[in-house]
Order: sequence, then C-alpha cells, then structure tokens
Amino acid sequence: MQKGIFVVFEGVDGSGKSTQLDLLNKYFQSSGIETYTTREPGGTRVGEKIREILLDPDFSEMRERTEALLYAAARAQLVAQIIRPKLELGTIVLCDRYIDSSLAYQGYGRGMELDFLVNINRLGTGDLKPDLTILLDLAPEEGLARSRKSRPADRLESEALDFHRKVRAGYIELSKKSNNYLILNARDPVDVLHGEITAAVGGLLSV
Repeated sequence: MQKGIFVVFEGVDGSGKSTQLDLLNKYFQSSGIETYTTREPGGTRVGEKIREILLDPDFSEMRERTEALLYAAARAQLVAQIIRPKLELGTIVLCDRYIDSSLAYQGYGRGMELDFLVNINRLGTGDLKPDLTILLDLAPEEGLARSRKSRPADRLESEALDFHRKVRAGYIELSKKSNNYLILNARDPVDVLHGEITAAVGGLLSV
C-alpha cells in the first residue's frame, strides 16, 4: 500500500489557512481521493482539551516552557492517534499548523531556544515531517484584523503586534531552511491561491 501524503498549512493568524485547507479537501474529495483534515492544537479529545488551556486569555500567567510543552504534548497525541495511522493507510492528511508553528511562535516570537523546541517535538512526533508545508504569508496587522472580524482575540492573538511580526519573520527564516515549502501571498484572491495549492499538492500525487 502506498504511503499517504502529509500537507501542512502555516501562517500568521488570519492568513486564510483554514479556508485553503477546506478548499483543497473538497477538491480531493470531488476527485474520489481519501483525505483527512485536522488542526493544531487539537484534533483529538486530549488535544482539544489542551487547546482550551493554551488559547484561554484567562491563563495570561502561563510560562513560555509550559506553553511549548503543552503544544508538543497535543502534537504528540495527534501524530500517534491520527496522523501516522492515516498516512500508513495511504490517506492524504491536511493539517492546520504543525511543528513550524511552535518554532515560529515560541522560538522566533518568544525568543525560546530553537534546539529545545526542535528536540521536544522530534521526540513527541517520532520526527514525522510534512511532505509539503504551505505558508500563506501576510502582514500580521492585516491577519489580526481579519481574525477579529469574526471572533474575539485568543491568548496568542492578544500578544503585541511586535510579537506577531517576529512570528512572520520566523516563518520566512524557516522556509529558507527547507526544500518542501510553498510560500504564497495570502493577499492574492482565494481562487488564485487555491489553484496554486492544488497544482503543488497534485504534483506530489500526479493528480
């Protein structure tokens, strides 16, 4: 049986990750290709409980290492319970955020040691890497404005703008270190972005 494909969507809050993930999922489903969509933190009962804690604005006292370890714990559960088994069945797994979110937000945003973050996530995931990471690049002020039109800011979205600018810069740095990044301008029309994404992912599958 052919191993599945693992595709991750990354970007600052409000960059359109969920929209593009949903469109890609519908594209493959209409072609009769089996997919599974999930998100981080979350995607499992354990992960969703951790998500509630991580994003709750009431927990403003949360320390950086606590935050990083909670993200890694939710990710470890998701990989073990969902992602790896689905890939072994030949399913295309589409995930809203993955390890690079931790590196961008906790590493570049909060200034934590990248080696520490890499190591805890490597341990938690068994070093499972995406086949393709799609970065929807957008100025954070624009992304946050988009997000706040539909819902109140969560704990991370409530951080200062400078934090979010560091996160965006972190994503750009991470993309330079990888051969499996597709960087797109999130300000482009939704249908244009969808076309570029389907072409890139389809190329992995010869679709």
